[in-house]
Amino acid sequence: MSNTRIERDSMGELHVPEQALYGAQTQRAVDNFPISHQRMPAQFIRALILAKAAAAKANIELKQLSESQGKAIVDAAQGLLEGDYMQHFPVDIFQTGSGTSSNMNANEVIATLASRVLGEPINPNDHVNCGQSSNDIIPTAIHVSAALGLHEQLLPALVHLVQVIERKAVEVHPFIKTGRTHLMDAMPVRMSQVLEGWAQQLKANIGHLQDLLPSLQSLAQGGTAVGTGINAHPQFAAGFSRQLSNLTQVQFTPGKNLFALIGSQDTAVAVSGQLKAIAVTLMKIANDLRWMNSGPLAGLGEIELEGLQPGSSIMPGKVNPVIPEATAMVAAQVIGNDTTITVAGQSGNFELNVMLPIIAQNLLSSIELLANSSRLLADKAIASFKVNEPKLKEALSRNPILVTALNPIIGCQKAAEIAKTAYKQGRLVIDVALEHTDLSRSQLEILLDPEKLTAGGV
Repeated sequence: MSNTRIERDSMGELHVPEQALYGAQTQRAVDNFPISHQRMPAQFIRALILAKAAAAKANIELKQLSESQGKAIVDAAQGLLEGDYMQHFPVDIFQTGSGTSSNMNANEVIATLASRVLGEPINPNDHVNCGQSSNDIIPTAIHVSAALGLHEQLLPALVHLVQVIERKAVEVHPFIKTGRTHLMDAMPVRMSQVLEGWAQQLKANIGHLQDLLPSLQSLAQGGTAVGTGINAHPQFAAGFSRQLSNLTQVQFTPGKNLFALIGSQDTAVAVSGQLKAIAVTLMKIANDLRWMNSGPLAGLGEIELEGLQPGSSIMPGKVNPVIPEATAMVAAQVIGNDTTITVAGQSGNFELNVMLPIIAQNLLSSIELLANSSRLLADKAIASFKVNEPKLKEALSRNPILVTALNPIIGCQKAAEIAKTAYKQGRLVIDVALEHTDLSRSQLEILLDPEKLTAGGV
């Protein structure tokens, strides 16, 4: 075969692309798994490379590698991270369930580069993989990549969304709208109260996510093959976590029980569950925006979202709520990702979970999707929508449910009769109440004042 070279591993010889940095085991994975043509996520590969650098630094300290060998590995890893490293990681997501193919891909690429740096051979297994097994490094990379994704992407995006909502709540505080339960007219609420409700949902989700970070930052590294730590220095786990913390500026710690962290993926399942909860919150916010924006003539028409693009290929002038719609699709995808992670999390057979790559893919996909859609929702929907005050006032003035405020004075049954009459005759509730009670118009205006019925504040 042209433009290839011969590489060898324990199973024999095979052809590898001549310029590829990887070796035989990576090529076998490329040949064996032409399934989705999707590579492992870039965030995961980044975490795996960082883990290899941290391992080399720890092994230098523990005298498991020479200074020159360890430094060559660190330099190779850092060089990869500074360039387009994904071109060197072709292994499909759907591969061996331990992620061994991706681990060996990293070992082979880094060994090639480190050998060039050092001018003498660096072995993928004996040197780059020193003190490690795929069975602990892949669960570690899942935790590290997810933790970095939360710190760098999702948590800042959610905080930004909360801040935008709270600023908008101040702006729209003067506006009062018809509340709705069961999608039916209910008692009035301030527009600011609606937004503060969204903000509180998100704050609760942020808090729950932060509560999971200590578990996510607890690592399986040091357990090697089955959790016993065979072939790893007794101090390797502690040294690895310290070095990784220095490299990432995120505090990682050795796991309290490495058998649990290798045999299960309970923390990833828990994090995914919280990502699903965030998706549910975003779906609620997106749908509220869509309903309030509906119309503009035949719907609620309470707000006008920023027009971002033409909404139809056939209906001129139509503009659709594209950002809330995109957010709702993200929410649906994240909920689906969680289902996959839930099933994969059940595949901890004895000492190893064997669906690690798909857990990594779905967990990181959910983090990225939620982070990106949260920022778009904040900046292109919530920050820029306009309130249609005339539409709000028109609906409020015709809302017979305002009669609820008279319940303590005239009783629920009498109030229901007034509401039904107002509905049937299409009249204002204050006019009907004036005919059916002994209350004066001035009294009714005070009792039925929508502003007072919202408790006057956020």
